[in-house]
Amino acid sequence: MRDLGLRYVRIGEFAWGRIEKAEGLFDWAWMDRAIDVLGAAGLKVVLGTPTATPPKWLCEKYPDILPVDIQTGQVRGFGSRRHYDFSSETYLVQAERITAAMAQRYGSHPHVAGWQTDNELCCHDTTMSVSPAALEKFRAYCAQRYGTIAALNAAWGNVFWSMEYDHFDQIDLPFFTVCETNPAHRLAYRRFASEQVVRFHDVMISAIRRHAAPHQWVTHNIIPPATTGVDNAALTRDLDFVSYDNYPLGFSDQLMAKASADEWKPFMRTGHPDLAALNFDSVRGLSKGAWWVMEQQPGPVNWAPHNPRPAPGMVRHWTLQAFAHGAACVAYFRWRQVPFAQEQMHAGLRRPDDMPAAAWAEVEQAASEMQLLGDLSVVAAKSPVAIVIDPVSGWVDDIERQGAGYRYDAVVFQYYRALRGLGVDVDFVSAGDAQLAGYPLVIVPTMAVVDDAAFDALQASDGILLFGPRAGAKTDEFSMSEGLPPGRLRELVPVKVTSVETLRADCGGSIAYKGAEYESGRWRETIEVGGADIIATYEDGAPAAVQAGRSIYLATLTDDAFLTNLLVDLCAETDVQITPLPPTLRLRRRGELTFAFNLDSVSARAPAPAGAEFVIGGSDIEPYGIAVWR
Repeated sequence: MRDLGLRYVRIGEFAWGRIEKAEGLFDWAWMDRAIDVLGAAGLKVVLGTPTATPPKWLCEKYPDILPVDIQTGQVRGFGSRRHYDFSSETYLVQAERITAAMAQRYGSHPHVAGWQTDNELCCHDTTMSVSPAALEKFRAYCAQRYGTIAALNAAWGNVFWSMEYDHFDQIDLPFFTVCETNPAHRLAYRRFASEQVVRFHDVMISAIRRHAAPHQWVTHNIIPPATTGVDNAALTRDLDFVSYDNYPLGFSDQLMAKASADEWKPFMRTGHPDLAALNFDSVRGLSKGAWWVMEQQPGPVNWAPHNPRPAPGMVRHWTLQAFAHGAACVAYFRWRQVPFAQEQMHAGLRRPDDMPAAAWAEVEQAASEMQLLGDLSVVAAKSPVAIVIDPVSGWVDDIERQGAGYRYDAVVFQYYRALRGLGVDVDFVSAGDAQLAGYPLVIVPTMAVVDDAAFDALQASDGILLFGPRAGAKTDEFSMSEGLPPGRLRELVPVKVTSVETLRADCGGSIAYKGAEYESGRWRETIEVGGADIIATYEDGAPAAVQAGRSIYLATLTDDAFLTNLLVDLCAETDVQITPLPPTLRLRRRGELTFAFNLDSVSARAPAPAGAEFVIGGSDIEPYGIAVWR
């Protein structure tokens, strides 16, 4: 490990059954030995707390810790992982106990650099549960939030369909009904479920910090930030930094499941050109500075619909790409491919026969190239463009589909892809973050619910604001905004959304902008305009996009070509430099360094200025290769 260039090793994240054979019966000897061996070799240890896998004896002794599936109503039992309920007070006590015991033993150990809480919180659709504990706590949550049952009935609009309650103990969880449940009920449960996860995580962080030495940090390895149904800004706020598990091929295979072979095959072994970057930038925004890749895919994995091997050079590529986007460390999962159990088909840096795998030489090369890049400890400066992300908008989309073509994640990704195609660096900023000032261009792909903090941040920003459709569409309790959408955002852009239509992808309309026509479908709003300039129109001449001062409202989902052309104009207006790129070439800047990544099977020309000093590579970038210049 040391000779390969590795510096950190993570252990212990699934080891509860080996640490504690029965309640209170601890065996630390094997872990002591592992830490000592690693430390003696000059490696630093990251200890994972083992709460993602409660052992069999714990599940048998305390069966109320098990979650209940929201699809089937069946208990999700022992035999894999993540089999615990965030609403279980029993499990909270047990998880805090094992975490504190581990931190007490190793909190001052000189070879332990830091801690990873749990593992990939909420993956495998485990945020929500319909357990008795979840029901009891949700009723208490509603009582605290609304005060009286009359206030809840009014807030949720329960007069509709005769849904009024007489007292809080009548409220059920919003599942297993004939058709859709009240959207306000579902949004309240989403908020509750997210808060339960955050509460659990905060207790685990506190249990570590009570015993950890000042030099030991605490992190957590989130999975793609928008996929768990949790407010990640709240989840990660008390961490020293945020970590992320990067699996570009598996995630891309899921993303492009419906793509044609012609669309997918060029990226089958590289991953989508912008997906890993999107997740890197999202995590950097949550971390507000340096962050880690805690798990980097080193070869084929076992869990995606299809699991190809990476193209030659891509493990090195993904490693340096993470550093380009602000990472402080890239760790690989895993060291050696295990020949048994559920993940035996998941590759490692070494094969099951303990010989180096294909990625070995690439990691060796990346480690040596890191020495050429100099000091990367300085936190990257602001990018010229900010994209505002908001978990509530994702929940609103899940709850009120309205149109099969509208997906919150896809809307955000479309804007991001367009900017990346123009060679523009992007920051992701959580809704309500006060740091919007200083960005020349701020994009709000959608913000369905605009609370005070979000509105104040937008109002205090000093750049151009681009709002996508569905902005300000709902109140905090999932009713239509007062005076019609975009509600209070009318103070920034004076429009009224008078109706919404959603169209099939093959039955859309058009939008005209600067003499050219583009697609308009999936989501289209009819707007009344007051005091704003019309900058784009529908096929019937009705306004489709308007600008008032520094605010723009785009009332439809459209195609990549329109977004690209609009963003070219906005970048020119705000003096944001663009470098239009082919689909298989991407840029990222970190300090004085510019990184260029070629995802093509043929060489590409680096868009470096005359006189650039190449640190890695040269003006001709090899297939799947990298160039870095200052």
